[in-house]
Amino acid sequence: MQSALVSRATGIYTWSVKGSIAVKSPGEQRREIFYSGHVQGVGFRYSVCHLAQRYEVSGFVRNLPDGRVHVVIEGPIKELRGLTTDIAQKMEHYIRSTKTSDLDASGEFEGFGIRF
Repeated sequence: MQSALVSRATGIYTWSVKGSIAVKSPGEQRREIFYSGHVQGVGFRYSVCHLAQRYEVSGFVRNLPDGRVHVVIEGPIKELRGLTTDIAQKMEHYIRSTKTSDLDASGEFEGFGIRF
């Protein structure tokens, strides 16, 4: 069962699966993506959250003051690829450029959410 939570302490709007905990598993990676273009005020963050529910990932999406959108996701590389491909396809008309970095997963996230 999924539920939506808003943490007042962190300002993160999180979709989580009941009983899930943040655990770093072997073979997981972290991907940080910066999207630029007409990516704010068009439902970008909501769309990313909705798409993330289809994948075994955790992390967040947030607007940046300079007009970009920042996405951080952790999970198996296959899941990261699937989600980033879906974001690119669904939001292609709004994205002008993308900067992506792959790092080691930290295991710090529980669920996926919107940061404010």
